[in-house]
Amino acid sequence: MSLHLTDDDAADALLTDNALALLIGMLLDQQVAMEVAFTGPLKIQQRIGAVDARSIAETDPDDFVAAFRQSPAVHRFPGSMAGRVQTLCRTLIDDWGGDAAAIWTQGEPDGPTVLKRLQALPGFGAQKARIFLALLGKQCGFTGAGWREASSPYGDEGSFRSVADIVSPETLLQVRETKRAAKAAAKRG
Repeated sequence: MSLHLTDDDAADALLTDNALALLIGMLLDQQVAMEVAFTGPLKIQQRIGAVDARSIAETDPDDFVAAFRQSPAVHRFPGSMAGRVQTLCRTLIDDWGGDAAAIWTQGEPDGPTVLKRLQALPGFGAQKARIFLALLGKQCGFTGAGWREASSPYGDEGSFRSVADIVSPETLLQVRETKRAAKAAAKRG
């Protein structure tokens, strides 16, 4: 498995190889372009030296915010998002021994169980959790029973609704078009 969520090979390699980086990218995926969100973990690694739960959780909060604010910023809301990332990492340490992948690997969970585990994370509401579960199933080899149903509609085969469906520049454009169409339909009422 090799993810292609950004136009940055180093960022994509980190997302592919580091479960926490992928989880942080998903957390950051709000109110910024998907590529900006998912390049965030690489910026964090470059600025604090690591992307592991303990290093992030133990970084002085002011220093971590400063790392988020460095140009180019990790997120357009550096203060609040730096705090959310540190809170996520503390939760992972407390609940999962710092191992992000344990959320979808520990005890060979099914799709509904992983969805419930994701929704228990700070910053992961129902929609974000379903999108991330779809990403795990579509691109990261997660095969737990019922993952498609639990992640619906994002897990639907052949859909282009979210980051779970991005495997190339062309599919990124398809996802953007689907989102644009959905927003236009919502405005029409």
